[in-house]
Amino acid sequence: MEAFLEVDPASDFSIDNLPYGVYSSATRGTTRRTACVALGDQVIDLAALQRAGLFSGPLLSKSPDCFQQADLNAFMALGQPAWREARTTLQRLLSSGEGALRDNAALRRDAILPMAEVELHLPMSVGDYTDFYASKHHAHNCGVMFRDAAQALPRNWLHLPIGYHGRASSIVVSGTPVRRPRGQVLSGATDQPVMQPCAAVDFELEMACVMGTGNELGSSLAVDDAGRSIFGLMLMNDWSARDIQKWEMLPLGPFNSKNWATQLSPWIVTLDALEPFRCDAPLQEPGVLPYLQEKDRHGYDIRLTASIVPDGGDETLMAAHHTFGGCNLRPGDVLGSGTASGPGEGQRACLLEKTWGGKEPVRLAGGGGERSYLLDGDEVVFRGWAGGGDGRRRVGFGECRGKLLPSPAI
Repeated sequence: MEAFLEVDPASDFSIDNLPYGVYSSATRGTTRRTACVALGDQVIDLAALQRAGLFSGPLLSKSPDCFQQADLNAFMALGQPAWREARTTLQRLLSSGEGALRDNAALRRDAILPMAEVELHLPMSVGDYTDFYASKHHAHNCGVMFRDAAQALPRNWLHLPIGYHGRASSIVVSGTPVRRPRGQVLSGATDQPVMQPCAAVDFELEMACVMGTGNELGSSLAVDDAGRSIFGLMLMNDWSARDIQKWEMLPLGPFNSKNWATQLSPWIVTLDALEPFRCDAPLQEPGVLPYLQEKDRHGYDIRLTASIVPDGGDETLMAAHHTFGGCNLRPGDVLGSGTASGPGEGQRACLLEKTWGGKEPVRLAGGGGERSYLLDGDEVVFRGWAGGGDGRRRVGFGECRGKLLPSPAI
């Protein structure tokens, strides 16, 4: 299928993708936030298409205001059949063989905007956020650094998705500067706690799972049904304060070291867009309890990169385990994968691992010097995509970008 708009073959946002977002446009004299999808270097206004009566299928016609909101939560709550109807409708409207939008000059002016002229926002209202620890390689490396190689993996890691409840209020969209936190750390000189700006700010390259439909309080999602409740995936930077984390972590886990900023890319890529890139998931050894055993265990072949610009897991298991005790998930809730490290040294997805606890600084490309941890003014950029160069159109996530500002005065 070809789009009637010109799309660079290298673009993350092909007609096979059509990720969802929310934009506002100062050039149109309004700060109103509006649902959209991305196609090439354009945004397609979903509210305008809905007002024009173009979502006329049997499901979306019953929800005539789902794209008239300032976020995507109402649309996500409609469920997978409605999401698929919207995707089919949009691909048809944007294809070269369909004239309803292509040949309507007034509607095109209203509904199609250059991406460079809009501001992108968080596409959903996040009610709750949970971060997991899904990469075996990340968990093993951290265990070797902080325990010992013989007991690197916690025993429970092999049996359940380890996670902790994060802070939804400090989730920000890509492009938002974040400020170096301050907190309590253990002084190496006096072996006493002191209050100071964090000296070990780190990034964590993660994927975020966005819930569409949820479950009622006291009920749970079956692991083989959980995928139908997941709307899509995003890039995520779980900003971390490692020295604060080291001091506060026992016995209940991270708190102030993780609650000051979590950053998401502005686009949600749906699971249907990622379907052509399904791949086998790693074998579960030893076997897990029945409520976590999937009949069709799979993942997605997604390439991830992280870069520092100097100044100048398995999402169905996470959802099933999260709800097994009766916790309810809601539209827009975010489940972080945890640091997405691979087996090789070049696949370590945070500075804690890459510098082995800050002891082995890494040299930045382009003469940017060395880093054990991030300096004020550093900008961290994540990118992710599937396909491209293999005969299949690229399905990408765009960027997750954030700049570190100095800590406020103590």
